[in-house]
Formats: sequence, C-alpha cells, structure tokens
Amino acid sequence: MNATARHALTTFVRTERLGPNLMRIAIAIVFLWIGALKFVPFEADSITPFVANSPVMSFFYNHPDEYKAHLTHEGQLVPEQREWQTANNTYGFSTGLGIVEWTIALLVLSYPLSKKLGLLGAFLSFATTLVTLSFLFTTPEAWVPALGDAQHGFPYLSGAGRLVLKDTMMLAGSWIIGIDAAKAILAGDQKR
Repeated sequence: MNATARHALTTFVRTERLGPNLMRIAIAIVFLWIGALKFVPFEADSITPFVANSPVMSFFYNHPDEYKAHLTHEGQLVPEQREWQTANNTYGFSTGLGIVEWTIALLVLSYPLSKKLGLLGAFLSFATTLVTLSFLFTTPEAWVPALGDAQHGFPYLSGAGRLVLKDTMMLAGSWIIGIDAAKAILAGDQKR
C-alpha cells in the first residue's frame, strides 16, 4: 500500500468514535420525524394494515378486522373513512405511538448526559424495530398481491414491505449504540 493510501486509511480510522454518535443522530432523526408524522391522519391511516394484523398491537384498535374496507391513499380525504378511523382508535393509537417514538429519540440523544438513559434508548429502539420487522410476517400488504402478474408473494416485497425491511439497518444501529453505551457504563464502573 502506498503512503497516501495508508495515511488516508489511518485518518479514516481515527474517526471511529463518530460512528456510534452519527448512528445516534440518525436513529433520533428517524424517530423524531416519523414520530411527528404519527400526529397526522395520513400517517396514522397508513400504518393501519400493520397494526390491525399484528398480534402484538391489534388490540389497540376497536375493529382491526374491518380495516381493509376503510383504507385511503396518502393525501386522500374521505370523511366516512376518517370517521371510521376515529372510531377504530386509529388516531388515538397513532398519537400514543408518536409520543413513544419521540421518547425513544430523546433517550437515544441523552447518551452524552446519561449513559444509562442512552442504553435504555438503544434497547427501546432495538425492541421497536423488532416489532416493526415482525410486520413482514403478519401483514399481507407487505408482499406484492396476486393480481395477475407472475411475481407476487414471497420474496416480492411491496412498497410497504420494502419500507419495513429497511428497519434491519435501524436494528443493527440500535445494537451498535447499545454496545457503545454498555461499554461506557462498564468503563465508568471500573473508574470507581
């Protein structure tokens, strides 16, 4: 390896501490932004298939088995569907989920002030992401439906399924920041 390449790699390696910190910021941005959207009807409507089909979450809805007849497209206002979603507790659940997502973001960002709170944020981010990834197994809308084309079902992810699959990166990132926080906690205990 030539000297320039070695110097570039050595400089790059010195930025190692940036990795977990950038990951914390990235995770927090996702939870803050998507958490904020949970207060908006179109986002609440869009998660309805995931929640209604989830054995872990469907009990939050009053009528999870009826959701297919009440779906709307993003940006579409259908007053009757909005009324049904309200009666279903779609918006109440989504608001609560938004608050949870904001809390996770703040816990993740609290790492510089409290390693233990940062670790809790990493754990909650990891757990939330596991639940989200479970939608690949519980939500029919995660897969391309059989509407006549040859490519449908597994392994053909729909737009919703592709969006969920990206959470594997969040899962890995949560693990990384969790390990980083645990190391810092252990290092702090050794100094005492």
